[in-house]
Amino acid sequence: MAKQEDQFKKVLSHAKEYGYVFQSSEIYDGLSAVYDYAQNGVELKKNIRDYWWKAMVQMHENIVGIDASILMHPTTWKASGHVDAFNDPLIDNKDSKKRYRADVLIEDYCAKIEGKIDKEVAKAAKRFGDAFNKEEFVTTNGRVVGYQEKINTILSRMATSLENEDLADVKLLIEELGIADPLTGSKNWTEVKQFNLMFGTQIGASAESSTQVYLRPETAQGIFVNFLNVQKTGRMKIPFGIAQTGKAFRNEIVARQFIFRMREFEQMEMQFFVKPGTQKEWYENWKESRLKWHLSLGMGADNYRFHNHEKLAHYADAASDIEFKFPFGFKELEGIHSRTDFDLKAHEEHSGKKLQYFDHEENKSYTPFVVETSIGLDRMFLAVFSKSLQEETLENGTTRTVLKLPAVLAPFKAAVLPLVKKDGLPEVARKILNDLKWDFNVFYDEKDAVGKRYRRQDAAGTPFCITVDHQTLGDKTVTIRHRDSMEQKRVAITDLKSIIKAEVDVKTWLQKM
Repeated sequence: MAKQEDQFKKVLSHAKEYGYVFQSSEIYDGLSAVYDYAQNGVELKKNIRDYWWKAMVQMHENIVGIDASILMHPTTWKASGHVDAFNDPLIDNKDSKKRYRADVLIEDYCAKIEGKIDKEVAKAAKRFGDAFNKEEFVTTNGRVVGYQEKINTILSRMATSLENEDLADVKLLIEELGIADPLTGSKNWTEVKQFNLMFGTQIGASAESSTQVYLRPETAQGIFVNFLNVQKTGRMKIPFGIAQTGKAFRNEIVARQFIFRMREFEQMEMQFFVKPGTQKEWYENWKESRLKWHLSLGMGADNYRFHNHEKLAHYADAASDIEFKFPFGFKELEGIHSRTDFDLKAHEEHSGKKLQYFDHEENKSYTPFVVETSIGLDRMFLAVFSKSLQEETLENGTTRTVLKLPAVLAPFKAAVLPLVKKDGLPEVARKILNDLKWDFNVFYDEKDAVGKRYRRQDAAGTPFCITVDHQTLGDKTVTIRHRDSMEQKRVAITDLKSIIKAEVDVKTWLQKM
């Protein structure tokens, strides 16, 4: 656990030092759980968004995008159930005066047990070497099986209690497990209470005529209320999807773990409308497809797993999370839900407008079922950033900090470095940069020794460094250095574009799916 915390501190420090994420309003001591994306961070975030959009919209003829407004008619949130039931179970510690999500306390307890499982697996892998079969071990080893059964029992009981709104049993479970305040070790807990997460505000010319509206807590409802508009204007046929990226807002009392859980965040989601009765098939299809998208980035299959929901939302008939191994353990990265026809029918009821699809093949109208994929862009950013940050020991015994971002996502694809700031080298370097920037985001750096500049670009995540030296003036070649291998090659200036493109092109990466 201490090792995880140390690694996470390095992630936080690196994110700020290299211009990825800043605390919002830092000069005023910041605002809790709100962050600004800095010059490199905004590029990485945009590249993740684009990579998702191209995979989801550009590569599917039957998926289109929209950008719905953040402010919506307040009845929207009544119909969706958010006004009445968008709650988190919260518990206070009487001694520390700190507030926690009760379900998160229990999940963190289970994560510690998972840590014990990981230790047993690691010991066994070391003992058996190449002959080690992880799948067989975790299903047959008595100690591991016992740990897993304990986790399953705890989570199942929590899910049942939350579903039945038996908050007293949730508190009892916390007490039975001996869960203590992480800060003080106190076990002096209050009762568990529900807290609504909606941000409300007023819209109107005066206080007397104002209307209560909400900052949207999710982007999905903007898709549902536009279902018929998109279907008719786009002449879409079932099955089809509507994708959207955008901001959402939740009054998280217990925001935590940097940008993992924030009050203002961004979602990337797609609602896929299908014929009733086919939703389970499409649900499995999208589970497989979304995992392939994650794996295409090359961050290791062992860092992902599916977690099927014990407690289903009231609108769902199936739900699963793709979890990622963050520095603080496996946590939700993306959700895939079979939402049935709840949303469209609820909006029909509250609006009085029909939201149905006329199927010409069957010559009848019906309310489509929906399969949802929803990924937090900020969480995806954190997953990519934290996994990419590595400390390497080199052959000469020195170390380097390198941000091995997938090249397709890197903020800058290359840095152009004149060896010295004289003899016409900066002018040649600028010419190369001006040519490359039509196709790639390119950085220029002429300060310090070239070795220091290499290390700086390694830490910033730039895949290539291009060094212009005196030989360049004679034969029009440069040295190109690869971030991950540190391999250096002499290449013609005219070949730079094709070399970089081969490594960073979206097509190259998405074809791995």
